Amino acid sequence: MNQQVLSTPEDLFRYQLRSVLTMEHHSLEALGDLHEAASDSKVKKLFSHHADETREQIDKIGKVFAAIGVHESSAPSPATTGIKDQAASLLGKAEPKLQNQIAVMSALGNEHFEIASYDGLILSATALGLSDASSLLQENLDQEVHTSKELRDVLKDLLSSS
Repeated sequence: MNQQVLSTPEDLFRYQLRSVLTMEHHSLEALGDLHEAASDSKVKKLFSHHADETREQIDKIGKVFAAIGVHESSAPSPATTGIKDQAASLLGKAEPKLQNQIAVMSALGNEHFEIASYDGLILSATALGLSDASSLLQENLDQEVHTSKELRDVLKDLLSSS
């Protein structure tokens, strides 16, 4: 088995960028599943909107690859695979009345991981002097933080009405 050795901060940044691309693709898949599982129209609308934003974020990641002169490719993102699997497991075990709550909680967990991932990438890009990459990644982070707040508000509403 041939494993890539990460020897420099640049190697690590590129690998994490590739992993973030995979993370966003996983997020897009999960949003489709969560949209399907949800019955509340507000929740469905939020997932549809976030799917559109995720597509924009994937495009921005492509621009980051171009800005740093590296061919766009992906790398494993086991954490987001686990988050998606956990959501599917919970949805499979729960009564229908809990589906909306589980869907929103699962999306919120994924958002927090995405926020942490972007935060680390931005700090690395800044340290490496990659200001264009840092700016594009900051735009994605800003969207993730905003979506996290929206999900939290929707979850509060769901919990207060249950």
